[in-house]
Amino acid sequence: MELTHIEHIGIAVSNLEASIKFYEEALGLKCYAIEEVKDQKVRTAFFKVGQTKIELLESTDPEGPVGKFIEKKGEGIHHLAFAVKNLPEALKSVEGKGVRLIDQQPRKGAEGLNIAFLHPKSTNGVLTELCEE
Repeated sequence: MELTHIEHIGIAVSNLEASIKFYEEALGLKCYAIEEVKDQKVRTAFFKVGQTKIELLESTDPEGPVGKFIEKKGEGIHHLAFAVKNLPEALKSVEGKGVRLIDQQPRKGAEGLNIAFLHPKSTNGVLTELCEE
């Protein structure tokens, strides 16, 4: 498996608009995209810092993954995403090394990426996402 870079850091937020305002006004970043990913029950907003993106995640359903995360842990870092080459092969590789997968097969995520999550119980408590364009 070849990781090419940190694709993005996902941050769970309760209010997307207020969070965008903070990143733009306090940090001077520019939100370049807002998108809803219906099957993940989330609205996202993206910022770029160098090559790395920050993805803000607002739940559209309290029973969705981000809604449950915020209820249990509060707002904050939700996941770390790495860009890979050949996502299906990367999943086979990590699974072969005993890593528990949330997604057995890649699925569509925000910005048209193919994504798959690794279970935090196998990744030292960090929800880890693998992404491929």
